[in-house]
Amino acid sequence: MQYQTTIAKNATYTGIGLHSGCEVTVTIKPAPANTGIVFVRVDLPGCPHVAAISDNVTATMRATTLENGEAKVFTVEHLLAACNAMQLDNCYIEMNAPEPPVADGSAIVFVNLIKDVGLVEQEAKRQVIVIDKVYTAREKDKFITVIPYDGFRISFTSVNPHPMLGVQYCDIEINAETFTKEIAPARTIAFTKEIEALQKMGLGLGGSIENVIVYDEVKALNPLRYEDELVRHKVLDVVGDMRLAGNIRGHIIAVKSSHALNTSLARKIKGFVE
Repeated sequence: MQYQTTIAKNATYTGIGLHSGCEVTVTIKPAPANTGIVFVRVDLPGCPHVAAISDNVTATMRATTLENGEAKVFTVEHLLAACNAMQLDNCYIEMNAPEPPVADGSAIVFVNLIKDVGLVEQEAKRQVIVIDKVYTAREKDKFITVIPYDGFRISFTSVNPHPMLGVQYCDIEINAETFTKEIAPARTIAFTKEIEALQKMGLGLGGSIENVIVYDEVKALNPLRYEDELVRHKVLDVVGDMRLAGNIRGHIIAVKSSHALNTSLARKIKGFVE
């Protein structure tokens, strides 16, 4: 039998947002059992909050956005991935800006924050969603599906035309140890040819080679942590987006999936369970 957890004490980190470029301080705080993961905008009057659930997803352009009234947060997937993999069930995440820090472009900073302060077990039983049928979200040649499985496993196929990327595949059982070692350090990527267009859209304003793997037409401009770092980061995003459905026990299989498809699947799972 598993019991819910919360963070043992406050954990704080300050940095800049990947897309906004704004400085932001995020503080993960303990919360009572059955609270879930709740983002709190402490910079706004009344400190409005938004729960990290699929019903609150309002946008998926290059990141996952959550909204509830005046409370809006975006690019939350890396922080949610750390919470999911480390099995942090309940916490308040206070932010003084709409976007968490990008840190180094991965989830390892958030994993280490949680590890450094630790978790405490609560009296309530953990609510686990045991997948007992197939759920699928599809768009043309892209899809993500989840099938019954005794554990939390992700198999992801990434297809990219760049000569240094091509087809990459990752199949991994997700737990605190494997996520910390094999997935959490994987960083997001960008291409030099798209940077100007992204910035005109108000995206990527905080991006640099310090927090993004940047590719020109033929190569990466900064050293890779893994030969297949792209697909590992795709798995990271799935871990984060799936937390919007809850604690899942199942095998997720994805080909070229996106935040839009990930969150669509999370919404289907959560809707059926409810």
